[in-house]
Amino acid sequence: MKIAVAGLGLIGGSIALTLRKNGFADYFYGIEENAEHAKRALELGIVDEVVTLEEGVKSSDLVIIAVPVDATVKLVISSLDYTDRQIIMDVGSTKASVANAVKNHPKRRRFVATHPIWGTEFSGPDAAREGEMTGRLTVICDPENSDPDALKLVEDLYNSLGMNTVHQDSGSHDLHAAYVSHISHLTSFALALAVLDKEKEEEQIFRLAGAGFQSTVRLAKSNPDTWVPIFKDNRSNILDVLNDQIFFLRQMKKLIEMEEYETLHKLLSDANAIKKIIK
Repeated sequence: MKIAVAGLGLIGGSIALTLRKNGFADYFYGIEENAEHAKRALELGIVDEVVTLEEGVKSSDLVIIAVPVDATVKLVISSLDYTDRQIIMDVGSTKASVANAVKNHPKRRRFVATHPIWGTEFSGPDAAREGEMTGRLTVICDPENSDPDALKLVEDLYNSLGMNTVHQDSGSHDLHAAYVSHISHLTSFALALAVLDKEKEEEQIFRLAGAGFQSTVRLAKSNPDTWVPIFKDNRSNILDVLNDQIFFLRQMKKLIEMEEYETLHKLLSDANAIKKIIK
């Protein structure tokens, strides 16, 4: 099988490396606007050659769109324009915008919308890792809108990566992603900004930062080129989540100001219920 990967960064590169290792495909085309990323992806063996989008689509069996979400819609539509028998899939963190954009495309059923829920705070081809998606979850959205053979190939791909798959509609996906993924990154960015604003001595931050701070602020290392488009695309859901979080932060602030520590204790105990869900 021949696969074209558009976007040779963390997600696209990791998928390609793993699929090459497990033998799912034997030839990989790279589609990448960043010349340095393209060169590095070739050096790392992520892809065998770098081609244009049209060449990649027409030469492959499957096209994986792994670019920031603000570029995804355009590439998916262009890929569908070029496709004949080929299958197109994306791996973006938001789904409703692409679903709406392609719903009336004559080749819509050759497209499968997906979101593998895995990543790190790093980006670019050097961030790609083989085999690290094992045991993670992938959401396949609106599967009823894809041809059975397209859906099966994509499910087989994720099975070969060792990932578990669930089906969900695009709107529900974006709502839940805002609550359990996107808000975590916003919170991390905000905490990093607060600490950098107040603590001017970098050495003190390094010395005193415990594991809790480091794990919470880790996501603030993430690439803004990836995350600003996500926040923009999922704006309404993210604003709802932010309002909820700000409400609880204000509650905690008021309880500390009023020295109502018993009530604060109860609030924190209520938050401990998350232990029943995430162990």
